[in-house]
Amino acid sequence: MMSAPIHSRAITNSQSTARSLRNLYFIRAAFSLSWVTLVVLFAKSSAGIAAILLIAYPAWDVLGTILDIRANRNSVSKTPQYVNAVISVITTIAVGIALRRGIPETLVVFGLWAILTGAIQLVLGLRRRKSLGGQWPMIISGGQSVAGGISFIALAHDPTMGITSLAGYAAFGAFYYLLSAFRLARTSRDVVAG
Repeated sequence: MMSAPIHSRAITNSQSTARSLRNLYFIRAAFSLSWVTLVVLFAKSSAGIAAILLIAYPAWDVLGTILDIRANRNSVSKTPQYVNAVISVITTIAVGIALRRGIPETLVVFGLWAILTGAIQLVLGLRRRKSLGGQWPMIISGGQSVAGGISFIALAHDPTMGITSLAGYAAFGAFYYLLSAFRLARTSRDVVAG
């Protein structure tokens, strides 16, 4: 049986982690919604802005992942987050290179990124579910990211596909981050009450 000070420390750590993740998820949702808005407003009219937006999205994921690592200081293994950060750095560079060839090639890069990072998100959600709860939106989002990535690759050379096709993907990501943030707020309250 856990002694009172150790139990109290565990509750405080869980609360702190849940609070940090909740705040991070709100920030990530705000970024995604801003990105979607900018894509809808400018992607079709400015190739330069579209290119910046395409490079910015995976670059932001690197920063978001680093913030996730900091929020989970007490996590036993941060390997999935580090792998995610490396994948996103590579993706940022690959998007820059793919843009020189065209949007279809860029969509393939995004598709591969979505598959890999979605699988990691799925694993992290399943791991965190036991200790933090409130992870079902991240689990669903990870699965949807894998499916979205497959569709980006399959439809990359369809003439109707373009950067705006990624806006729906980012919007769903924002939705799932918001759901997780609200769920973690509840989890944090439940830990205090429990």
